[in-house]
Amino acid sequence: MLIGQQTWEFTSRPRVLGTGTAVGEKEGAGPLGTEFDLVFTDPYLGQESWEKAERKLLEQAQEMAVQKAGLSMESVDVSISGDLLPHIISANFAARTNGKPLLGIYSACATSMEAVALSALLVDARAAKYALASTSSHNSTAERVFRYPTEYGGQKPPTAHCTVTGAGAAVIGHGINGPIVRYATIGKVLDLGVKSPWEMGAAMAPAATDTIVAHFRDTGLTVNDYDFIATGDLARVGHPIARELLKHQGIELDERFSDCGILMYHEDQPEVFSGGSGPACCACVTFGHLLRRIQRGEWKRILVVATGALLSTVSAQQSETIPCIAHAVTFEAENLS
Repeated sequence: MLIGQQTWEFTSRPRVLGTGTAVGEKEGAGPLGTEFDLVFTDPYLGQESWEKAERKLLEQAQEMAVQKAGLSMESVDVSISGDLLPHIISANFAARTNGKPLLGIYSACATSMEAVALSALLVDARAAKYALASTSSHNSTAERVFRYPTEYGGQKPPTAHCTVTGAGAAVIGHGINGPIVRYATIGKVLDLGVKSPWEMGAAMAPAATDTIVAHFRDTGLTVNDYDFIATGDLARVGHPIARELLKHQGIELDERFSDCGILMYHEDQPEVFSGGSGPACCACVTFGHLLRRIQRGEWKRILVVATGALLSTVSAQQSETIPCIAHAVTFEAENLS
């Protein structure tokens, strides 16, 4: 049900019943590499193109999530998925493979939490028993769509992001095990005038801040109610900006506030620039690492705020500014005491 202005509360307590993550070699070499289900060293995954490789990553993550939920794909009622490619072809073609009804979505790098929020909403409303939320990205496909083809060898500034090669999926449904999806705060589109596609962290920081403020306002929760708060992929440029913006709103955050784009890579890994981005960044860090800490009993409640820069090659070439969005989801343990 709606609480406040932008937040859904899922009163029937839908859960994350199973997750699947599949990543590339660079992600596997990062600090979270051992927590991902599948790590591929071949960027093509044996396919003919990077786009087909991304599709295979997504299919592998979906299959893994369903398997770990103790289900078969036939049990899934609906798939909610999206990616960065034109006409979300990874999601569409993966749905052709799994044969499930599809709701295709796009919020750029915020797609993962949008998918989880909508999946939980359908399960909470009894419109689906099991929903499959998923997303993907691939460094070489994203470069071709949003910047320059990898073969071009274009140079990037330190403020740039490294698009994560990977895919993440989660089965949402009712059950007795798995983190509970308690709240989802749906973000507004904000644009503070950043034009450079190399400054996405700075562009997205205000949207992340706005959604976090809205979440606390709507739910009545505070920073102290959370063990961890993670933004999606502001990385090392945008994350300090968000922290400062929140401070101006009276929200002081300590070391419990981090970012999936920072967590994905070692700072000294080659060509990761300011950190990770792409829909798979937040999906893989959340499904592969953050939720496991709830399952291990280390955390009771976390907030994941996926951030997305809603630009395109057309808008960038026309010198448009970058509109951004952030969607937040609260995951909880069974016993919060």
